Amino acid sequence: MAMIRPSSDLRNHYNEISEFCHKTNQPVYITKNGAGDLVVLSNDDYERLIGPKADLYRKIEEGLEDERLGKVFPAKNAIEQLSKELGIE
Repeated sequence: MAMIRPSSDLRNHYNEISEFCHKTNQPVYITKNGAGDLVVLSNDDYERLIGPKADLYRKIEEGLEDERLGKVFPAKNAIEQLSKELGIE
């Protein structure tokens, strides 16, 4: 089960929070002035959670960079060019 701790515990009980996250694979919710503020996860759990998205974002960025460098162009333009070359209107 996840744990809820006040923000002061990050400073005063860091090792305990870290150990909890690593042993249980659960997040620790950190509150500030009684309201939710942060969620702490182990690095492994974070990578498992965000990994697929990070890979997708990296591929999108590569595609955008290729477009900026003129290595690619929009599919619509490619279809129009192929249609002209093949004599299809």
